[in-house]
Amino acid sequence: MLLTFRSALAKGTFDRMAVALSGLCAAHCVATAVILGLLATAGGFLSNPLFHETGLTIAIVLGAVALGYGAIQHGYMMPAAIGALGLGVMAGAMTLDHGFEESVYTVIGVAILALGHDLNHRAGR
Repeated sequence: MLLTFRSALAKGTFDRMAVALSGLCAAHCVATAVILGLLATAGGFLSNPLFHETGLTIAIVLGAVALGYGAIQHGYMMPAAIGALGLGVMAGAMTLDHGFEESVYTVIGVAILALGHDLNHRAGR
């Protein structure tokens, strides 16, 4: 059964999707670091800047929709502020050279963003 856009927002579907995306992002960053260390040619595909820019764009859109809607519904700005901080750390990590340091900052940003989505989901209950 397909959920309408509004009911999906109300049920926290976008927050759950965003947390799942955050987990996939963290797994991607760790896997890329390992693959780059083991297989430079395979790691080249995963470390393509377009791949990261697309992922960040999706995270920003999902974050803006889910966290913004949650702030409107439950009136708490803290989850949106925490999520925005996570997105900012992730965006800042994209300015670094590919490698360990970028992966560490990206995973930190993803964790902060996931916390914001979790708080948003809990506040909506």
